[in-house]
Amino acid sequence: MTTSTRRPVHTHPIEGFGTVTIAPVDPAADSELIHGWVTQERARFWGMGGAGRELVQEIYEDIDRRTTHHAFIVSRDGEPVGLFQTYDCAEDRVSECYEVQPGDIGVHLLISPARGSAEHGFSAALLTAFMSFVWSDGRTRRVVAEPDARNEKAIARLERTGFVMDAEVELPEIDLPEVYLPAKRARLAFLSAPVTG
Repeated sequence: MTTSTRRPVHTHPIEGFGTVTIAPVDPAADSELIHGWVTQERARFWGMGGAGRELVQEIYEDIDRRTTHHAFIVSRDGEPVGLFQTYDCAEDRVSECYEVQPGDIGVHLLISPARGSAEHGFSAALLTAFMSFVWSDGRTRRVVAEPDARNEKAIARLERTGFVMDAEVELPEIDLPEVYLPAKRARLAFLSAPVTG
């Protein structure tokens, strides 16, 4: 299995955990790895359980072409352990469900099924690195998440991280030649930028 050779855009050492790096997804090199993660039962809320490797590659090629949506492979000490995505909320279907504010950035997170529940504090450590990355651009004022409303583990993880849970919404279906997303019942969650100074 080949993996991305793209250079990390963020590196975050965490004492007692290791060094977390965040590198852009290389659709061709990373599609086999991502396919292995998103098609497991544990990742059912990712919505790609029936996708073949070729479709996974096409989806991430579409993301790679965009300037508003980004996908990253997250590694711990060189081992890939997660998939992290960010997007401009104003350019996403979530914008139909709430009033987008300047500086709103949406996030999706999938922790490797092999690692997600095997080590206490693993998810919390990765979220620390993700938030460090998101806030580092100086433009993000609020992080927006919209986990599946049935995904109790993800909702609990967001609450522990400090997100404020909001209303349940219906994300509309997207049916385009390059991408299909079914409608999704989601729970909105918001995390405001930390106060500095």
